[in-house]
Amino acid sequence: MQPIINSKTQFWRRKPLKFRWGSALIYLILTGWSLTTIYPLFWIVNNSFKVSKDVMNQSFALALDPVFINYTTAFERINIGRSYMNSLIMSGSTVILVLILSGFAGYALSRFNFKGRRLIYSILYATLLIPAFATVVPVYEILIRTSLVNTYGGLIFPQTAGNLTFAILVIAGYMATIAKELEEAAFIDGCNRWQMLIKIFFPVSRPVFASVSIFVFLWSYNDLFSALIFVNKASVRPIVALLSEISSQYGTDFGLMATAVALTVIPVLIVYLFISKFIQKGLTEGAVKG
Repeated sequence: MQPIINSKTQFWRRKPLKFRWGSALIYLILTGWSLTTIYPLFWIVNNSFKVSKDVMNQSFALALDPVFINYTTAFERINIGRSYMNSLIMSGSTVILVLILSGFAGYALSRFNFKGRRLIYSILYATLLIPAFATVVPVYEILIRTSLVNTYGGLIFPQTAGNLTFAILVIAGYMATIAKELEEAAFIDGCNRWQMLIKIFFPVSRPVFASVSIFVFLWSYNDLFSALIFVNKASVRPIVALLSEISSQYGTDFGLMATAVALTVIPVLIVYLFISKFIQKGLTEGAVKG
């Protein structure tokens, strides 16, 4: 006669865990890799609560007696809030223009077969090989002739053009995976091309639009090269351009520099943590033909 085994006993009975050297090595490598990013960020934030002398002499020590004079100086003397607003206006406008233009272009390239379609794809891929430095002189000349230097448009339009190719290719790849049955059902229900684009393709493509907007915003927000050339006026200067002037304007105040870097990076990092899931979903689904 077999002994009766209680269901609770079966539930709590678990197999012994096996230690795997391969998994441990992978986790060890990933942990070390993550520290190469996490520790520099912690080092910047920690030094932002020190005066310049302590940053020079004890840069790796913890700020046990934090001071907030650097943050007060950042907002009162160098007007970092104004630079924040300029960056949000320029980067936000760039994202909106890129999404609108690349949405229409991606829809046309992914859902229509027309003469010259392959040529357009070839041109788009070829433009990715052109370095941004090679376009500075002609772009700057165009901005001078259109009186857009040292204006919001002087940075919005070049960044929109620079990010448009990437956005079109990614969005077109995602829209190509949308089932044709959905498109045929919309035609049966009486939708025209415009209604189908607005009511079906744009809502279904929200993950890829979110992914593109994140990348475009980060690239535009961190574009120091264009900011120094096209908008060097203080009233329209973005925050990345402000960082490059702190060292020359205030000498060797390393505490203030660490504060400015922290104020620049932390908000973007927080936004990224909340919406990072859209990046993986949008890019992976758009990369596989369904």
